[in-house]
Amino acid sequence: MEQKKALKILQELASLYPDAAPALKFGSPYELLVAVILSAQCTDERVNKVTKELFQKYNTPRAMLELSQEELEKYIYSCGFYRSKASHILSASRDIVEKFGGEVPRDHEQLKSLAGVGQKTANVVYAVAFGGDAIAVDTHVFRVSNRLGLAHGNTPEKVERGLTEIIPKNMWSKAHHYLIYHGRRVCHSRKPDCENCTLKTLCEFYNSEK
Repeated sequence: MEQKKALKILQELASLYPDAAPALKFGSPYELLVAVILSAQCTDERVNKVTKELFQKYNTPRAMLELSQEELEKYIYSCGFYRSKASHILSASRDIVEKFGGEVPRDHEQLKSLAGVGQKTANVVYAVAFGGDAIAVDTHVFRVSNRLGLAHGNTPEKVERGLTEIIPKNMWSKAHHYLIYHGRRVCHSRKPDCENCTLKTLCEFYNSEK
């Protein structure tokens, strides 16, 4: 896709979703990190319910480490994959305390060194908590990017690479939220609402189906 067309798509998305912002609720980089780890294969709505209770007492890495694995599992059970998520949260918390002075690292590579933090999670924390330029490719971003033709790829890494090549760096973080909103509201997984999509004339998927 030509960058001119990509920018036209982004302009339309920006007009559709001017208030696009993270759905996860958090009060610090650490709270965001924990919430993003919990959000894997889980809705943001469910995560927000769980963290509302969890963060009342355990909203710093040192406080979190007061919990045993089993105790943390009870808090986060409803988020799914609770054993591995609890293990990752406690391991990451320990590393933050022991290696980074109790503060979530701002460096992207240091973020990825934490347990349970892959490329997507690191990108979210780096962009949202610290204002860095990054595009996190979740299922919505992956699907919408491929359908529109903004970026093609059969892995999140390939789609991320394609998006960063065609979207100006200062728009990466906003583009991430625009694509998520569009995926949730219009470009649904099972049946995209193409007829009511204002991007259909620019969309590869829609035009290939005609």
